[in-house]
Amino acid sequence: MKISKKIKLGFLLILFVLILAGICQADTCKATYGNGILSVKLATGSPGELGLLKELAEVFNREHNTSMCWIKAGSGKSLELLKNKKVDIAMVHAPAAEKQAVKDGWAIKRVLIGSNEFYIVGPKSDPAGIAYAKSAADAYARIAKSQSNFLSRGDNSGTNKKELAIWKKACIDPEGDWYEGNWYIITKTFMMATLKKADQINGYFMTDSSTWVAGKKDIKNLKVLFKGDPVLINTYHGLCQPVGNGKSQEFASKFIDFIASKQGQKIVGEYGKGLYGEAMYNDAEYAKQYNH
Repeated sequence: MKISKKIKLGFLLILFVLILAGICQADTCKATYGNGILSVKLATGSPGELGLLKELAEVFNREHNTSMCWIKAGSGKSLELLKNKKVDIAMVHAPAAEKQAVKDGWAIKRVLIGSNEFYIVGPKSDPAGIAYAKSAADAYARIAKSQSNFLSRGDNSGTNKKELAIWKKACIDPEGDWYEGNWYIITKTFMMATLKKADQINGYFMTDSSTWVAGKKDIKNLKVLFKGDPVLINTYHGLCQPVGNGKSQEFASKFIDFIASKQGQKIVGEYGKGLYGEAMYNDAEYAKQYNH
C-alpha cells in the first residue's frame, strides 16, 4: 500500500513538533519564585523537587529584587544546560563532572552547599540479603547474584553516576541481555517517581536520604536496608557562569554566596524539620569532611 506524500509530510511534521517540544521542555521553568525585575535561571533536581530551593530563593529574592526560574534536571543535564548557557546556575552532586567543568572554563565557583546520603532501600523481606552487606558494592553484588528487581534512574543524573560507580566497584557491568528487561529496570524518571515505582514492584533502589524523609510516609513495601558506607555520602555544589556571561551572572554568583553564608546554611541545615520532624540536608560544615 502506497503512503501519500501528504501523510508522510504529516508524520514528519508531528515528529518535528515532538522533538521541538522535548528541546523546549528542557529549558522550561518548572516553577518561578519571586517577581523581581531580573530573572536568574537555576537547574537542579531533588533540592527543587523537595522545596529547599524555593525556601532559599524566596529569602534571596526579597533582598535583591530578583526572581528565580527553577529548571528541573538531574546533575548531568543541569551541567549540560550550564555549559550551553541555558541557565545561570547548576546545583549538582557530580564531583568529577563539576571539577571538569571548572577546569574547562565554562563554570566557576564550585562552592560546597551541603550534603545528604544515599540509602539502598528494598523489600522488607530483603531477598538479596543486603542488610548483611559489608559495603555498598557488596550490597549491589548480592542484588545481582539474586537477580532481585533493581531500579535505576538511567538518566545520567548524579544518582545514576554514583550507582554506576558502585556497580564498577563491585566488578559488575550492568549491560547486555543478562539484565535488561529482566531484573534491572531503567525508569528515566526522577528520584521520588523512581522510589514510588520501586515500592509498587518490590524492588531495590538507591534513593537519597532527603527523598526518603519526604516520601517514606507513602512507602508501604520498602525499608532502608543498607546505609553508612562513606561512598554513599552525597555532596552538593553550586556552580555558575563565568564573569561576563549574561546579565544575570552577577546575581547567580551572589546566590551561591548566599547559600554558603551563615543565613543560607541555617536554611540548608534546618530544612525539613518543620515539615517532617527531621532535617533533610546537612550543612557545608558537616559535608566538608566528605568533600572531594
